[in-house]
Amino acid sequence: MRKIAYLYVCDTMADWEPSYVISELHSGRYFKDKTLKYEVKTVSLTQDPITTMGGVKILPDLTVHQLSVHEAGILILPGGDTWLEPLHTPVFNSVREFLHAHIPVAAICGATIGLAAHGFLNDRQHTSNDCEYLKAVCPSYKGESFYLQQPAVMDGDLITASGVAPLDFAYAILNKLEVYRPETLEAWYKLYQTHEATYFFALMASLPQVA
Repeated sequence: MRKIAYLYVCDTMADWEPSYVISELHSGRYFKDKTLKYEVKTVSLTQDPITTMGGVKILPDLTVHQLSVHEAGILILPGGDTWLEPLHTPVFNSVREFLHAHIPVAAICGATIGLAAHGFLNDRQHTSNDCEYLKAVCPSYKGESFYLQQPAVMDGDLITASGVAPLDFAYAILNKLEVYRPETLEAWYKLYQTHEATYFFALMASLPQVA
C-alpha cells in the first residue's frame, strides 16, 4: 500500500518543524505494517527552488495546483514568515479540499496563523503560538473559545501545533495516521522527549517480530 505525505514548502520555511515526522513517514522504520509505504512529496506555489529559514534550497516536486487527494495520506504545513501574505491562498483551497475528503491536514507555528486568517480555526479545537497573538494579527479569527493551551491539538482531521513543539507535532500526526503500534509510538515519543535509553529498548521490544 502506498500513500503520499505532501509537505508544503515555501521561502522562509522553518526547516526543523516537520523534520521528525517526515523522516519517520519516509523511512517507515517503525511501522506496524511493513507493506505500507509513505512517499514524501514537496509541493509549492511554483516549481522554482525555495530557500528555507536555514538556507537550504528545495526544488519542489509539484505545484499546489497539481495536488490531488488520490493516494494522499496527509498534507503538512510547516511554519514560516509569510503565512499572512495572499500568495498562499491556493494552498488553503487545497486544505479545504483535503478536509472535505477526510484526509488529515497538519499545521505548525506560522501555518496555524494562516489557517486562522482563512477561518479554519473558528469552530475547531486548536492551538498555535499564542491565542492573543492570533487575535491581534487575524481580525477575522473568532475561535478563541476553541483555543487550547497545549503543544499540539487534534480535532478530527485537523492537527495544529505550537512552533516550539515539533516533537509533539510529529506524535499527533503519527497517532492520527495509526502507522505505529500504540506502545511503539509511546516509546518513540518518550525516547526523544526524555533521552532515556530505557525507552530505546522499549521501542525495539515493541516492534513486530520478523519471521
